[in-house]
Amino acid sequence: MNKLGQFISGTRTFVSEVQVELKKCTWPTRSELLESTIVVIVASAILAVVVSLSDVILNTFVRVIIR
Repeated sequence: MNKLGQFISGTRTFVSEVQVELKKCTWPTRSELLESTIVVIVASAILAVVVSLSDVILNTFVRVIIR
C-alpha cells in the first residue's frame, strides 16, 4: 500500500509541476499560428514537388540504362 501511496503522491506532484511550467510558456497568437501553418504547408508542398520530380527523373534515367 505504501508504494501505491508514493505513486499517487508522485503523480500529483508531477501534474502540479507541469501546470506551473505551462503557465510560464508564451503561446503564439492566432495570427502567428496561422502564418506558421501556411509556411509549413507551402514548404511541404515544395518538398513534395522536388521529391516527385527527382523520382520521375531518376526513374526515367534507370529505365534508359536498363534498356
